[in-house]
Amino acid sequence: MTERTALIVGGTGIIGRALTEHFLCLDGWNVRVAARNPADLPAGVVPVAVDLLDPGSVAAAAPGLAGVTHVFYTALQARPTLAEEVEPNLSMLRNLVHAVEDSAPDLETISIMQGGKAYGAFLSPYRTPAKESDPRHMPPNFYFNQEDFLRDRQRGKDWGWVAMRPGIVGGLSIGNPMNLTAVIAVYAAISKELGLPLRFPGTPAGYSALHQATDAQLLAQATAWTATNPACRNEIFNVTNGDYFRWENLWPQFADYFEMPVAPPQTIRLTEFMSDKAPLWDRMREKHRLADWPYAQVAAWGFGDAAFHRHWDSVSNVNKLKAFGFLDWVDSEEMFIRLFDQMREARLIP
Repeated sequence: MTERTALIVGGTGIIGRALTEHFLCLDGWNVRVAARNPADLPAGVVPVAVDLLDPGSVAAAAPGLAGVTHVFYTALQARPTLAEEVEPNLSMLRNLVHAVEDSAPDLETISIMQGGKAYGAFLSPYRTPAKESDPRHMPPNFYFNQEDFLRDRQRGKDWGWVAMRPGIVGGLSIGNPMNLTAVIAVYAAISKELGLPLRFPGTPAGYSALHQATDAQLLAQATAWTATNPACRNEIFNVTNGDYFRWENLWPQFADYFEMPVAPPQTIRLTEFMSDKAPLWDRMREKHRLADWPYAQVAAWGFGDAAFHRHWDSVSNVNKLKAFGFLDWVDSEEMFIRLFDQMREARLIP
């Protein structure tokens, strides 16, 4: 079997971590993880320290790019506005691709992550279930810039690209707060500690709207499959668990899991109402002997506000991925409970 080498960029986040674990379980793959500070990586992973915004750092990392056959790009630079996000996120991808092309002549595929943001899911109601062929929303959106760069750069080259568009990604990422499962779990734990019932913090319309999730492990499988399937070259794929859910049906299950009563929704902004809870969390961490992670790194409350205040359906059509041959699926209700169990095992929540 010809050995392949996966370079996972941003391997410490939810998606990157799942990709790393997936490829470590596959025969015939070498695994490298590129990050500014690639620490605490699983055994068998080769770290590549690089700051993709620094051309000098990228040049110095060139030896670590030699032999790479597949790039899985999950890096993200958040900025206050959509327009401000374009340049750093485009520059990081551009710097990496130029370096990989120079260092890895056997490059086959570059996979990037997008999501519902490509359809304007964060802006307002949009055409659902969304299809990969749907028109773009009014820019800016750095997804578009990255995709256009790859389309242009790939012309006449031996390698190809793939763009994946997951739903709400569910996974375990210790120390990375951009995780809706962590938002739900920490919010529930704090509510319980205060003697409160579990209330959905978003809008009533958002409570009843349709949503989709994508298990990080399923996303890793689909991403690896499309990256190694020649038919998927230069294509975009929606990828979700394959089912739909409404928060109004899941919230009582969450309350049962955390052994607390459930109450009707009460619309609040988590960024405001959870901003003063650090002292309480410190006491909870000591009381329940939780892992020693600071409050700022346990949950991204703004991420929760964006998800729970979306009062429209947010669903994608996954028929294209099925038509190409990927048929795996995950039950979303079971996914959330499994992830809560994993968070408890890792001592991230009581």
